[in-house]
Amino acid sequence: MFKKEISAGAKSKVKSSVQRAIRTKIIETYPLLAPHIDEIIPKKSQLDLLKLPDRVTLYALDNQPLFWQHMDDPIVPHLRVVHAFPKCFSSLGIDRGAIRFVLSGATLMAPGLTSTGGRLPDEDAQLKEGDVAVVEAEGKEEACLVGQLRMGTEEVKEKKKGVVIDMGHYLGDGLWNMTID
Repeated sequence: MFKKEISAGAKSKVKSSVQRAIRTKIIETYPLLAPHIDEIIPKKSQLDLLKLPDRVTLYALDNQPLFWQHMDDPIVPHLRVVHAFPKCFSSLGIDRGAIRFVLSGATLMAPGLTSTGGRLPDEDAQLKEGDVAVVEAEGKEEACLVGQLRMGTEEVKEKKKGVVIDMGHYLGDGLWNMTID
């Protein structure tokens, strides 16, 4: 989704009532982020809304991107937020062979998760289609991709092929390199 360089469109201030609604939505979507929400979006701060191409909305604070949302999809954290609070998000693991494809913007396919070196969540932490997941690379410390699942993890285990995440934000993409003035 963010393969090319991105230039932000209109930048506007978010009203305080809308900002409270965004904070609530973030806590509902990512409950483990609740203790850190005041650190991410302080109550008295001014959140900015930026329009990006392809109907994407970016929420930024002090010219630092925090979350983005494509149309009515769930709010997805920027990788900088994921790196700051890595244990607050559901995660998957890809094997070494899939790393270069993911970092070049390719869709994440099931074989990268089901082969040796890949990691899917345990039975009690299964993810459904539409959930937002953070993808970590085998042997690396930082997450390399965050996006919305196109198939649940149970289905990935059964089929072992197909698209898992097709639109996401990865290290080095246009959103990662974007500067906000």
